[in-house]
Amino acid sequence: MTSAPVSPASGKLRVSDAERERVAARLRDAAAEGRLTLAEADERQALAYAARIRDDLAPLTADLPPPPPPAAGRNRPLSRRTRQRLGLHAAVVLVLAAILVTGWALSAASWFWPAWPLFWLAVSLAVHYRRAERDGRQF
Repeated sequence: MTSAPVSPASGKLRVSDAERERVAARLRDAAAEGRLTLAEADERQALAYAARIRDDLAPLTADLPPPPPPAAGRNRPLSRRTRQRLGLHAAVVLVLAAILVTGWALSAASWFWPAWPLFWLAVSLAVHYRRAERDGRQF
């Protein structure tokens, strides 16, 4: 006995473990936000993990707001030029750090005076990286 092929738009397709886990994560988030009680979340999660077809998952999140869109630019590799500029920035920071630490080591200063300049050099590098990651532009 053969059955008619199931169209991808149909809710009769079997669900994967990843789809079950996505729904369960949305239910956990909804409970954490106070949209569901713990009992409701537990009940719905049990149903999510027991779901066999997509039609079983749909009603579990139908009364919840849609999930936020993924953050733009995350997990996107930096361009070659951006990586080169970050590398150049890091090299300049390392050279300046070496000069500052050498100057301190050769001086008679009793306290580590390069700490503040090194801190701000590190901050500049971190900000450069975060902006490049966020914007994906060339800096």
